[in-house]
Amino acid sequence: MPTDPTETRLSLDTRAARNLATTTKTRPQMQAISSRWLLRMLPWVDVRGGTYRVNRRLTHRPGRGRVGVVPGGAGDARIVPGTLTEIPALRGFGDDGVLAAIAGEFTARELRPGDVVAEEGDPVTGAWVIAHGRVERVSTGRYGNPQFLGVIADGDQFGDEVLTDDEARWPCTFRATTPCTALFAPRDGLRRVADRSAALREHLAGYLDKLSRPANRRGEAAVHLSAGHTGEPVIDGTFVDYDLHPREYELSVAQTILRVHTRVADLFNDPMNQIEQQLRLTIHELRERQESELLNHPEFGLLHNTDYDQRIYTWSGPPTPDDLDELISMRRKTRLLLAHPKAIAAFFRECNKRGLVAGSTEVNGHEVPAWRGIPIFPCGKIPISEHRTTSILALRTGEDDQGVVGLYQTGIPEEYEPGLNVRFMGINAQAVMSYLVSAYFSVAVLVPDAIGILEDVDVAAPRS
Repeated sequence: MPTDPTETRLSLDTRAARNLATTTKTRPQMQAISSRWLLRMLPWVDVRGGTYRVNRRLTHRPGRGRVGVVPGGAGDARIVPGTLTEIPALRGFGDDGVLAAIAGEFTARELRPGDVVAEEGDPVTGAWVIAHGRVERVSTGRYGNPQFLGVIADGDQFGDEVLTDDEARWPCTFRATTPCTALFAPRDGLRRVADRSAALREHLAGYLDKLSRPANRRGEAAVHLSAGHTGEPVIDGTFVDYDLHPREYELSVAQTILRVHTRVADLFNDPMNQIEQQLRLTIHELRERQESELLNHPEFGLLHNTDYDQRIYTWSGPPTPDDLDELISMRRKTRLLLAHPKAIAAFFRECNKRGLVAGSTEVNGHEVPAWRGIPIFPCGKIPISEHRTTSILALRTGEDDQGVVGLYQTGIPEEYEPGLNVRFMGINAQAVMSYLVSAYFSVAVLVPDAIGILEDVDVAAPRS
């Protein structure tokens, strides 16, 4: 192409020719669009009344959670009193003053790797809460061999049976595997708090009464049956009791107001409709936010509503085949695994070290990685912490299998997509049109073992 403006050209310049040409355009592109596998793989239940109630059997065994700890320097960590109700024996106890007194009995201790916190078979002398670090549980096998039972970490507690049992003994050995900050409350100190509080003594007595009632292995009120009998014995009578306070999920909403100037909508619609393109990209953003909320919302998000007993830690940091096998074994009919792409890459690295091939499977025409025939779907909305750790979720889905279900409502006014509507709000004095775009959704876990989480997954790539 001539660069000298005085040079005589023999034909029309391309820049001039473009004035008479029609360009071929793409639709507006958007980097933030992801595969949104969670939205695609969840079975969706139409919630006609806007609220979804999950009825369950009555449970006598209170659940366990994680105790909150305020970090500090050496010897300065302390318990958040209100979170002590995550201990089963204190579940539902509402006296803040007594909880503060219990929290005051805990003192911080620093542990080094290899330190034995408690020895199997020894009397339980107090309650422990792990503020930071990892502690492994080890028991003695039938022939004296060590058996590794699992790992506990930040916020986990053990030894709280001293609140109700003076004769309790450690069921296994607890040993620090990393530098740890732990908090310890001696049995005598906890007993003094109980002696000063009639409300606490009454609450603990009620807790023991619940534990004494017949229950199945999941803690549900027992159904009395007869089996293996001969002759004409009196057959047990029974009934199935229900939880009197079932959880209800109200549909959440993600909304925005889309604004388009009337001049743009009137004059610049060829070859693409401006309102349609604005709406398309806005809906993509809403759907991305919807999937993020299904995972991260503090009230109904899956990461926050997984039962404590369905959470396990990796053995060594990176996600190994053994870790995923342990996660899968915790429930029946695991339908899918959901992980951050970096967690999937870390899992592949561990497979490579062992000479294993993870495999793949076809889902809706897409080839996705799989382990034990269970698809592993990438999801970048699962957060990665500042320490480069994340989580891997295992889900059983569907109402028929008592799994995880998505919630929405169809047939809403001016519906544009299932569970999403677009409502015209009018034109203001600046000639700007407004549309209210709303998506209604939630997610429900029908029984606790429908979802499990592998936590503390280290995704930092090792130096090659």
